[in-house]
Amino acid sequence: MPDNSSYLVVPSSVLWLLGFAVVSISILIIATMVLRARRLRSGMHAAGATEPTGSLLPEFEKNGQSAAASLVQWSPETLRHILAKELPDAQVIVVSNREPYIHNRKGDDIQLVVPASGLVSALEPITRACAGTWIAYGGGSADRLVVDENDRVEVPPDSPSYTLRRVWLSEEEQQGYYLGFANEGLWPLCHIAFTRPIFRASDWGSYEAVNRKFADTVVAEARNERPIVLVQDYHFALLPRMIRERLPEAIIITFWHIPWPNSEVFSICPWREKILEGLLGSSIVGFHTQFHCNNFIDSVDRFLESRIEREDSAISYGGQISLVHAYPISIEWPPAQLGKLPDVAQCRRRIREKFGLAEDVKLCVGVERLDYTKGILDRFDALDELLKLHPEWIGKVALLQIAAPSRGTLPAYQQLYEECLHRADDINQRYGREGYTPVLMVTEHYSQVQVYEIYRAADVCMVTSLHDGMNLVAKEFVAARDDEQGVLLLSMFAGASKELLEALIVNPYDAATMGDALLQALTMSQEEQRQRMRRMREIVRDNNVYRWAGSMLLDAARLRKRVAVDRAVGAAPAAPGNVISLLDRKRVAAL
Repeated sequence: MPDNSSYLVVPSSVLWLLGFAVVSISILIIATMVLRARRLRSGMHAAGATEPTGSLLPEFEKNGQSAAASLVQWSPETLRHILAKELPDAQVIVVSNREPYIHNRKGDDIQLVVPASGLVSALEPITRACAGTWIAYGGGSADRLVVDENDRVEVPPDSPSYTLRRVWLSEEEQQGYYLGFANEGLWPLCHIAFTRPIFRASDWGSYEAVNRKFADTVVAEARNERPIVLVQDYHFALLPRMIRERLPEAIIITFWHIPWPNSEVFSICPWREKILEGLLGSSIVGFHTQFHCNNFIDSVDRFLESRIEREDSAISYGGQISLVHAYPISIEWPPAQLGKLPDVAQCRRRIREKFGLAEDVKLCVGVERLDYTKGILDRFDALDELLKLHPEWIGKVALLQIAAPSRGTLPAYQQLYEECLHRADDINQRYGREGYTPVLMVTEHYSQVQVYEIYRAADVCMVTSLHDGMNLVAKEFVAARDDEQGVLLLSMFAGASKELLEALIVNPYDAATMGDALLQALTMSQEEQRQRMRRMREIVRDNNVYRWAGSMLLDAARLRKRVAVDRAVGAAPAAPGNVISLLDRKRVAAL
């Protein structure tokens, strides 16, 4: 056996000293951390800030955006400054299916309608600020009567600041492109609402033809070879590539306003490769959340031969690079509608008189299009659970559901309408009494001012989407509550739940738990409401629609400068082949 007698023996006194040193250092580290935490809290209180009730950071605070961006007061002036400084002489063109102003005949008169649309609410202030051109389908009965010989009309009517260019579609084109492929195919494909998507070859043909018609209009409206084109939503998946083929120097930003499914679900679409190729004609493809960005990148990885740099969220396809970024959409701040409304007390009194609600009845509201993705039936079920388990609330709570008619010729929407009426009648028969109706179902179009009045009168706003891109109703409700009262009950499947962490986050598929959350909302103290609402209002204020658009325009400016540098380097005769692509730069920097 080996002799171990020569091994070093450490005296016990030395071991004791080492142990004492380790413990002392640990105590010092802990004390330092506690002291820093106390200083941070005291600094927050000294500045008048409140500690957030949520334990997680909102997604926009952790997705790599510059911390300095939150210090900027984002406004129309900020956007104009960005355009003047970073994109001088740039023409901004917005393309969407829905137009921001609709002209309809009403007897012998022409009525102007501003649609209650999240997309319009977000983009209209941007186009005003940029003095741009908005290209959209002209579907109003009097739309042709007010345009000039080039199908243009200056808007808004009271203070014209940009041009609306209308595109005319035949009934057959509208049926195939919009109701068919877009809303019976892509809409259910992208939403986890368990409605089977329908794909027809004839609808796809209309979709291609209409996308081509809009591409022709964009090219006709472009004043030079380098416009900035903001393509909106799932109606125009093919449009970016079509524009790129004819305006190769354009900056094309496509924003997909609805969720993007995982690659397995997306594989259902028979024309999946063409849709991906079309979108990759964009300089930037934007989504509301990073999760949807990841799903899109995974779909490209699965179905196209491409080069993907996940760390940079960049895709190289067909010799062109497309960035894939998350831009959480928001609303105008402060909302223009608030200036047209009285204080909260008067709004509350007017709404209660209009709908016959007693003063002691708590008012819950839901506001959206009549769509199967919005969870209207599930919200009715939550109210049913509350009244069944807590009968003391019978006669003390009512749900006002504003459901604007939408796509009423499609069977899925007709069925939803019938189901909503039946479910509301059932609840009203079981719990209603003279002078009290638990569910008030209103299937009419309401103006934005009318909607904001309802927000201001509500005790609880229920946003129970089964699947949603962002959902601006949640942000509109928060913006409407300058009294810092009211409770937002928000679906975990709406993109807004990644930002508005102080809302009561619910799973709309779980009626019992959602009923419990509704009870919590109805019994929440005014002080807790104030703390939650104050934090959410700060988030919506600092991350408004101008920041959403400004972030995309700044990225567009960076891309334009990068292309200019690459072109200059590539044109230098002494250094052929020295142009390093975006995907290669960090590798070279690491050498």
